[in-house]
Amino acid sequence: MSKDSHFFGQPMYGQLINLLDKAETLKISRESGGEHYVKHFDAWQHLVVMLYAVIKRFDSLREITDSMFPEARKLAHLGIRVMPRRSTLSDANARRSERIFEHIYRSLYDRYRNELSSDSRKRQVPSWLHRLQIIDSTTITLFSNLLFKGVGRHPKSGRKKGGIKVHTNIHANEGVPSDIRFTSAATNDSFMLRPANYYKGDILAMDGAYIDYSKFEELTRRGIVYVTKMKKNLVYETLSDKMYMTPEGLMESRERKVRFTKHMKGGETNTHTARIITYIDLRKKVPRLISLLTNDMDMDR
Repeated sequence: MSKDSHFFGQPMYGQLINLLDKAETLKISRESGGEHYVKHFDAWQHLVVMLYAVIKRFDSLREITDSMFPEARKLAHLGIRVMPRRSTLSDANARRSERIFEHIYRSLYDRYRNELSSDSRKRQVPSWLHRLQIIDSTTITLFSNLLFKGVGRHPKSGRKKGGIKVHTNIHANEGVPSDIRFTSAATNDSFMLRPANYYKGDILAMDGAYIDYSKFEELTRRGIVYVTKMKKNLVYETLSDKMYMTPEGLMESRERKVRFTKHMKGGETNTHTARIITYIDLRKKVPRLISLLTNDMDMDR
């Protein structure tokens, strides 16, 4: 039986680079204006160098160049004709738009998304899991509040740490995000919740930071289901309230149909009808009540 030697004898980084299309990368860059006035350090070399820096976990341009110069011969097979200096990298990062790399990522995602989930997983998971998408964010704390607006309330010291917030959207049956956005740490998470990006039948799971009644109402009109955690300070009108008990007389779950009303600055009033499902979480040593908010009025508890 013949052996597959596609990756045989190649360094790991070279194997990763083989998944990229150099011609397509340069085409995307040219169409986005990334190759204007470029003589040597094109988008392909820029991408390869920055991926190398990410994998090596470098924090500065000096680390990148100091590491690559001694390895110049070993990295020649990656298509890097000239080892970039710090000034070259700095100019490329400032001149070449980040949207070029966003388009490259989306192109890779579209090409390989069907391979992100193995066939065995597709057979084993329920059908609704293929419609489930998860939205979340994480904050990367930086040294200064001068460059990136800080997040949270002012502490006793009177200063807040600046940072970057990474917003991600991932399909539950896939291994990588389908969408990634970077903002200042002070940006509200609901920025990422864009109803127009989803299709009828999709299920969105998110935490309480994404609560936005107008967007929730638009999701409902589009036939998109959302599930999120309740916030304690939400004000609503209770339309119906049901309690389900165990045979021992203990609460099993509670289901409430509620209406939210928000008065906008221009005099407009937004309303949204949803369902709150409360249950007891027994997975931890100390049981606690969990309340979920959703626009699905039919799904079983």
